[in-house]
Amino acid sequence: MTTTTAAEPVLVPARGARIATYRLGDAAAITPGVPPLLLVGSPMDSTGFGTLASHFPDRLVVLVDPRNTGRSERDDPSAAVTVEQHAEDLHAVVEALGDGPVDLFGSSGGATNGLALVAAHPDDVRLLVAHEPPLAALLPDADGVRAATEDILAAYDAGGSGPAMARFIALVSHRGPVDADFRARPAPDPAAFGLPTTDDGTRDDPLMANMRGGGVGWTPDLEALRAARTRVVVAVGEESGGPDDGEMAGRGGHALAAALGRPPVVLPGGHAGFLGGEYGQTGRPVEFARALRAVLAGDA
Repeated sequence: MTTTTAAEPVLVPARGARIATYRLGDAAAITPGVPPLLLVGSPMDSTGFGTLASHFPDRLVVLVDPRNTGRSERDDPSAAVTVEQHAEDLHAVVEALGDGPVDLFGSSGGATNGLALVAAHPDDVRLLVAHEPPLAALLPDADGVRAATEDILAAYDAGGSGPAMARFIALVSHRGPVDADFRARPAPDPAAFGLPTTDDGTRDDPLMANMRGGGVGWTPDLEALRAARTRVVVAVGEESGGPDDGEMAGRGGHALAAALGRPPVVLPGGHAGFLGGEYGQTGRPVEFARALRAVLAGDA
């Protein structure tokens, strides 16, 4: 894979945390029509965007480690983290940049946090590309997803990250509604996913902190998103399935697009379509970056 990295982060103060940011490229690339480009995940940290960032050498790209990941620091590593907290952290990052509204590509929880940022601080973002936000609250099976999330947290509290992550993988890879039949399945074996089978006693997993903070059940402020000057583009993966039979995050993207009254943009690959070897996963990064560039230029 071709990656772009920055040696040392710039720590941005936020309430109860210091947010690690990485500035790639030359600030001279910033113009009124080409603002900084933030690439944001959650719970994924900046290391997941190395390949994607390398496809934008003509932009000032800013990567972010959310407060409970990477080289960011927070006062209480085990505390729940809410979508609103993540949004305020992103607001602090944008203010620290000092270069006016930014373009923001957010994937998964990063898309959710970007939506909350636009709703709370619409002047921060010129263009938001919200890629597969897992907005279970907009789905007809919201109660089923909520119950599955509670099962994950219960497994985490009882046995640590291995059993919890195995359940999480089963949830996010499941296609179609999350119903009683899904919850009745035997608990997946962590070893089948290469996950730990013993409990190391720690309880500082960033994904679980986001879940405990209500990230999956968060409801976007649709009126605020419609009223914002920000151009909001909802994106879904070509390989993630449709609005009824797809994976939960993809279905969340379809549901958000429908609620906003606009069709989603379909990007190459699936939920991890931009990865180029990070975490041992390879999507379709070249095609993904080309399609994202078209969206950022207003051509899609």
